[in-house]
Amino acid sequence: MAKINPIQLQKHLKGIDYPASKQELIQHAQQQGADENAIAVLQKLPEQEYKNPTDVSEAVSSIK
Repeated sequence: MAKINPIQLQKHLKGIDYPASKQELIQHAQQQGADENAIAVLQKLPEQEYKNPTDVSEAVSSIK
């Protein structure tokens, strides 16, 4: 899996209402036209509720 630019990922999540679950993040990104790599990154996130974009960015940066 390629790394994703956090700014690009946040563009795919623009307009989502937080808090959001992992599944809500994935669905929103798909609706915004996110590419397969962005969706793959989101699918690797831990199952939890994300309170804000910073939570998502921190979780993405911790993916190995």
